[in-house]
Amino acid sequence: MKMQDPIVIFGKWAEEGKDVGMEKGHANSVKEMLEFACKERADLGKKFSFLDVGCGNGWVVRDIGENKLCERAVGIDGAQQMIANAVSRDKKNEYIQTDIDSFSPFKRFDLIHSMEVFYYLKNPSKTIKRICDNWLNPNGRLIIGIDRYYENFQSHSWEEKVGTPMHLMKEQEWKAILEKSGFFGVKTWRVNSSKDWKGTLVITGKTKQFLQNLQRR
Repeated sequence: MKMQDPIVIFGKWAEEGKDVGMEKGHANSVKEMLEFACKERADLGKKFSFLDVGCGNGWVVRDIGENKLCERAVGIDGAQQMIANAVSRDKKNEYIQTDIDSFSPFKRFDLIHSMEVFYYLKNPSKTIKRICDNWLNPNGRLIIGIDRYYENFQSHSWEEKVGTPMHLMKEQEWKAILEKSGFFGVKTWRVNSSKDWKGTLVITGKTKQFLQNLQRR
């Protein structure tokens, strides 16, 4: 099978309405991830800005945009049709069609989230490093969820089935990428697992200043 660019694949899915199915399929995992991250922001008691990397039809941005502490919610996606679907559903928040690997925000964010995106990127390590150095505010956190990782054996066949390049790394490899990129307090856990499904792998880390501020509290 000839491999296609992930942006082409996701664009087709958006045109076929599969973005709604993705929203439903990822909802439980994302809910737990956001509950963790938003509780932390609530404990700080300060307004925050939010970026969803690979936002699809904007369902996560719309949800976070309703949080009383969220002062700005932005979604980015490489697929033009995904962004079109997001804009058609949401006139309140901001959506940008861009190449995630080369994106450079004009204003930094406090909380950056992503679900089922990073193993599609050409160079996840480089992008995560850029997020730590250039996308996040000093009091920032990155939290990502992925279903394709080595320990989740059911995901090993996805690259061939979907027909697009995908990285396949172990949990500890993902954790090491964040640590080497400059994140502190990096932790991983699984959510939404079952007997035959290892669940979504969550990887998250804080900027150094964020960790220091929390330790002073």
